[in-house]
Amino acid sequence: MIVKAISSAIIGIESYPVSVEVDLAAGLPLFSTVGLPDVAVRESKDRIKAAIKNSGYAFPGHHVTVNLAPADIRKEGTAFDLPIAVAILAAQGLLTADALGDYLLIGELSLDGGVKGVHGALSAAFQARDLGIRGIILPRENAAEAVLVEGIAVIPVERLSDVVEFFGGRLEIAPVSVDAGELFRRSRDYPFDFNDIRGQEQAKRALEVAAAGGHNMLMIGPPGAGKTMLAQRLVTILPDLSLPEAIETTKIFSVAGLLDRKQAILGTRPFRAPHHTISDAGLVGGGHTPRPGEISLAHHGVLFLDELPEFRKNVLEALRQPLEDGTVTITRSSLTATFPARFMLVAAMNPCLCGYYGDRNRPCRCTPQQIRQYQGRISGPLLDRIDIHCEVPSVRYRELTARQTGEPSAAIKARIERARELQKRRFAGDTTLFNARMSDRQVRAACPLDEESRQLIEMAVDRLGLSARAYTRILKVARTIADLEGEPALRPSHVAEAIQYRSLDRRLI
Repeated sequence: MIVKAISSAIIGIESYPVSVEVDLAAGLPLFSTVGLPDVAVRESKDRIKAAIKNSGYAFPGHHVTVNLAPADIRKEGTAFDLPIAVAILAAQGLLTADALGDYLLIGELSLDGGVKGVHGALSAAFQARDLGIRGIILPRENAAEAVLVEGIAVIPVERLSDVVEFFGGRLEIAPVSVDAGELFRRSRDYPFDFNDIRGQEQAKRALEVAAAGGHNMLMIGPPGAGKTMLAQRLVTILPDLSLPEAIETTKIFSVAGLLDRKQAILGTRPFRAPHHTISDAGLVGGGHTPRPGEISLAHHGVLFLDELPEFRKNVLEALRQPLEDGTVTITRSSLTATFPARFMLVAAMNPCLCGYYGDRNRPCRCTPQQIRQYQGRISGPLLDRIDIHCEVPSVRYRELTARQTGEPSAAIKARIERARELQKRRFAGDTTLFNARMSDRQVRAACPLDEESRQLIEMAVDRLGLSARAYTRILKVARTIADLEGEPALRPSHVAEAIQYRSLDRRLI
């Protein structure tokens, strides 16, 4: 007898349907799984046998063949345990096989018959809705994320026997429901605020400009100046996530297995700060079956790279394409996975090897050659994708001990949201969302220069040693500064401030 159950697997962050087909045939007892299963799927036979027996059911003494279709895509993970076990029991007549077509099943089985959580439950719930079936049966610990999908019944289970009794009509399990909007609103709090920062007014202004226009930023300063503290608080002044953005970000964390089981949805923008020893696969994603890397986990948020020159060259160069496209595509022999990666890059570095070049308190021990070599570890093409370079000097004692606090995140965010609204109207009908993503055609249309502004940029390029590639970056940043002030036209003051944010270009000459 052949029985079919519906399950799903993940490519990238999206789910695709998998038909779990079970055939019981006469012959010597044997359990074989076909359909390109990986090691975890092949090992499931031992978990499934133990789970069925320890749940009080008999495992069939037949030749059991399990096919996972489509058979030309490799299947991995433990989410197929539950649908395989349920299909085997249905093939023995312990439950109605026709009822299996109404629900998508995912879940890992423990040896005692318990159902454990799996990765990618949110994507699987979207797949169930797209299939037009009644709902999804999944582990209780995954239910919180699955209920974000409207239009399907989410049935949480804790044991294999619960599923059998549910399909047999002997156990009623109420679908889980939640107000996704209200849950989203309650999860928006950040644990820190911009007014925690003492001093560093210039750096805070640069962060405000970067947040308003979506510009990538590089902070240069000695150890202990507060670069990490500044970067961590950038997410608190970015506009709030919309519900679709939050669900997309939550889906990435769910696939990666990093979603807190007590947290149904990510209401705050992600902040990712990988160590400089990370590999290129860890940063952009990879693996035999590709998994999201740090740049995808930072989608709709901030990727912070501290000690930027210490990252391996191949790792930094892997950032170039995602910074331009907002996606990363990973190709393997059997499949191609695309992950979203639209993030703000914020990097930090010391000005030299010892860290104190230009510091007002401690002398630098590096030679000019060492300084050039250290700063030259950042390639021109990567530097070309960073709009704002900001110097972060050491903080004076009187600034650290001052009683007066800085401006709170809420006040800064209000200005940024007004600037983003101007950009939204400017780019209405286009895929561009903010100034940092403007094309050359849009820059020419949105950034006309008067004679004084043109002379300022000419001086920056020809006399101050700025490279020609910085020209467009200066215009984009100047446009953002004007938006923060609500000005329709660029003024020389906007251009002058934007020029100041190209300090590393001057140093590298």
